[in-house]
Amino acid sequence: MIKGKRLKKAREKCNLTEADLGRLVGVSKTAISLYEAEKRNPKIDTLLEIMYTLGVSCDYLLGADVFVKYHDGTIHYEAFSKEEVEFINELRKNKELYVEIINNPTETIEKLKS
Repeated sequence: MIKGKRLKKAREKCNLTEADLGRLVGVSKTAISLYEAEKRNPKIDTLLEIMYTLGVSCDYLLGADVFVKYHDGTIHYEAFSKEEVEFINELRKNKELYVEIINNPTETIEKLKS
């Protein structure tokens, strides 16, 4: 199921109306509205056109752009916000702190709190 909020966010980031996006990908404004309301899914060809037009991945539109495998072996698909991605990228620049957090997350967070 396509994630309507993500589609709408990507569309608005491109300064497109539902009608604009519909014209660009070959569907009606109503179809785009239904996709954003998660009441209908686009056909694969339409999904690809949306992806190319908005400059986003299918994984992003489907909400499967990040997956986390937990210690019990289960896998859950989760998404990070733009701010979380920026934080992680900045943290990676400080190798020592990054390694400490990765190796001892609970202890490091407690140190940072105090």
